[in-house]
Amino acid sequence: MGLILKILIYLHVFAAVQCVPQMSWLPCQFIDEHVFRNKEGHTETDLIHREAMLQFGQKGDAPVNPNAITFLVTGSKLDLRRYIEGVEVEQLECELRRYSTQGIHVRWPVKGAEEYNRWFSCTLKHTSGLFTVISFLRHPTDQPPSGQQDYHSWPAIADREIFTTTVVMVLQTQTPSVIVGLSTEQKLHCHFAVDHKTPNITVEWQFQHRGERDKLFSHTSRTGQVQGSGVGLKALAGGDASYKLPLTKMSSEGMYICSASVMPLFASLDISLHIEEAPIVTLNVGPTLLMQEGQDQKVICEAEKYYPLDVEIVWYQGPAVSGQRVGAPLPKVLQNILLSSHRHNQDKTYSLSAFFYLQPKLSDSGRQYTCSVSHKSLRVPIRKSFILTVEEPSSWIFTLTVVFILVFLLVILCTMLPQLLSGKRSAQKKPY
Repeated sequence: MGLILKILIYLHVFAAVQCVPQMSWLPCQFIDEHVFRNKEGHTETDLIHREAMLQFGQKGDAPVNPNAITFLVTGSKLDLRRYIEGVEVEQLECELRRYSTQGIHVRWPVKGAEEYNRWFSCTLKHTSGLFTVISFLRHPTDQPPSGQQDYHSWPAIADREIFTTTVVMVLQTQTPSVIVGLSTEQKLHCHFAVDHKTPNITVEWQFQHRGERDKLFSHTSRTGQVQGSGVGLKALAGGDASYKLPLTKMSSEGMYICSASVMPLFASLDISLHIEEAPIVTLNVGPTLLMQEGQDQKVICEAEKYYPLDVEIVWYQGPAVSGQRVGAPLPKVLQNILLSSHRHNQDKTYSLSAFFYLQPKLSDSGRQYTCSVSHKSLRVPIRKSFILTVEEPSSWIFTLTVVFILVFLLVILCTMLPQLLSGKRSAQKKPY
C-alpha cells in the first residue's frame, strides 16, 4: 500500500511539473535590411522594421499571428525557453535579423542537416537589464548560396512567410551591465551552448576603453591554444566562459566583450562595467557646538573619495531633535553656502567641501544643522548633523572688575609678603 501511495505522489508531482506553463510565442521586431549602392558607388543599408513572431512548436503548426512573419522554432538539443524561464512576455525585448556568413559556406554538422542553410539571429533582452541572450536560428534550404556576399542577394521575405527553424547556438550573459566599487573582485557572466558535441569553437574576451581594444583571453578548442587568463578551462569545457576580473581600479571601467565563434557563426555580447565609489562624509565640528553670541565659526562638510564626479551637498537648518513635533516647521535650506573646487585624489576619486560662516544669535540656540550629501552610488543621501548651543557673551564691565580685584589682591600680597617674612625672621631670633 505504501509503495502504491509513493507512486501516486510521484505521478502527481510529475503531472504538476508538466503543467507548468511554458512560453509558446513571443512578439518580435524583424529588422530587415535593404542593401544597395548609392550614386557614388558606395554600399548603403536601409533598415526596415517588420512585425514578426517567435513561435515554439512542431513543424506544421499554424502561426499564432497569420499576419506576421513567423519563425517557428522546433525542438533541438537547445531549448531557447530555458534561458528565459520565469520571465513574462512583457519583460522581454525580441529582435530578429538576417545573419550574413560573409560568403562562407560550411555544412552544419548535425544529423539529417541539408547541405545549405539560411541563418537568422535572435536577441532577447530583459527590460530591466537582467540578461541578454543571442541565439542563431537555422532554416534548411536546398538553394545554394551565390558566389557574392550573401547580403547583396538576400531573397525577399513576404509579410506572412513562415520559417521552420532550430536553435543551433546560444550565447548568454546575466551581467549585461555591472556596477562595482574599487578594490573588489567581480565575475562577468558569459555562457555558450552549441547543438552538437565537440564543436570547433573559439572563445575570446576583449576590453574596450576610449576606442582601444585589448585581448584579455582567447581559447580555441581545436588546438587547445590559450592566450591570457581570467577564464577557468574546466568551466569552459562545460560552456561557462565567465571572466574573473582582478581587483577593480579606475582603469577597469569600460566595455568587456565576450565572443564565441563556430564557423560560420560568430556572436558577441557587450558587458559594461562602471565604477561607483560612495563618498565619505565628515564635519569639522562635533555633534554639539557651543558658541557665544557674536562669535564666528567656519563649519565645513567634507565629501571625500567619491566617483563618478557629480555630487550634491546641501546644508539644512532646523529645530533640534528634541524640539521636533507634529506640525513643526520643516528644515530650511541654507543659502549662504560656499563650495570648494573638486579635488582629484591620487586614486582618481574626487573630494568636495561645502562650508559656511556661522554667526549665531541667542534665538539660534537648540537648532539642528544638517549636511546632506547625494551621489549616484547612494540609494539615500548621507546626513551628518550637529546641534548648536548659544550662550550670552560675558559682560566687559564684569570682566574688568574681576581683573581689577585680582590685580589689587596681587599688589597687596606683594606689599605684605616682605613684612610677613621679616616678622617671621625676627621671631626666630628671640630666645626662649
